[in-house]
Amino acid sequence: MPISPVRPRVDSFFHADTNTFTYVVSGTDGGAAVVIDPVLDYDAASARTATTSADAVLAHVRRHDLKVEWILETHAHADHLSAGGYLREVLGAPLAIGEGIVQVQARFKDLFGLGDDFVADGHQFDRLLRDGERLDVGDMAVRVIATPGHTDDSLSYVIGDAAFIGDTMFAPETGTARVDFPGGNARKLYASIQTLLGLPPKTRIFLCHDYPSGREPRAESSVAAQREGNIHVGNQRGEEAFVALREARDATLPVPRLILPALQVNIRGGRLPAADANGIAYLRLPLNQLGRAP
Repeated sequence: MPISPVRPRVDSFFHADTNTFTYVVSGTDGGAAVVIDPVLDYDAASARTATTSADAVLAHVRRHDLKVEWILETHAHADHLSAGGYLREVLGAPLAIGEGIVQVQARFKDLFGLGDDFVADGHQFDRLLRDGERLDVGDMAVRVIATPGHTDDSLSYVIGDAAFIGDTMFAPETGTARVDFPGGNARKLYASIQTLLGLPPKTRIFLCHDYPSGREPRAESSVAAQREGNIHVGNQRGEEAFVALREARDATLPVPRLILPALQVNIRGGRLPAADANGIAYLRLPLNQLGRAP
């Protein structure tokens, strides 16, 4: 039975345009690995995609002779396009996400008017993961923890002393994820965060995003640091205070810059929409549906 290394190797790749971290987690060179939250480059002005960032991950995998056994998404991201579909095709590794993706797909199928051609049943992914499941990856065991609140499908992955927590929390001075997207819920997020804060204090926390001010981006925090210093939930802040703070803050936040292209790609498992008869793929822009009037 695989037993995760006490301290698995974690290599991070920072995507500066979206402040996103991708992770490659492995035991040893030449062994099995997982890739978590890969990013597809996207230029919003030209609507061009590129695989430069994902190719850097591939180069690392090849340099260390790793066998990627799973590509894992912490959720269907609203702030960057996923390269999960691209890496799945290149590496032949299966792509997994939380079972709540079915609810996310249903909501955004309606928003984007995707019609009968898009079936909201999660089949765009190779596996839909549930709370408490385990994936055996070489000598590592990946424990799945459902952490909804930011989105219905949000998961965290625990591998040895490392936890990959998606958007539930950011760096302690930045706080926690927003909950104003369809399906978001501050009380669910609070409960999810308490589950993560219940992990051993020395657990390494790996962030999906960092938004530094006056410092270099940091991929890593810890349970102890979050318990003590997170500005939204640290020092045992109670649920009612958190919900009031979170909902008031969310009312002031702008819509994420890439939410419309990102979700159309990410609910498809990181794949672009099928091309029309002219060979061109198109994204849809629902007018006057998100955010506030300018």
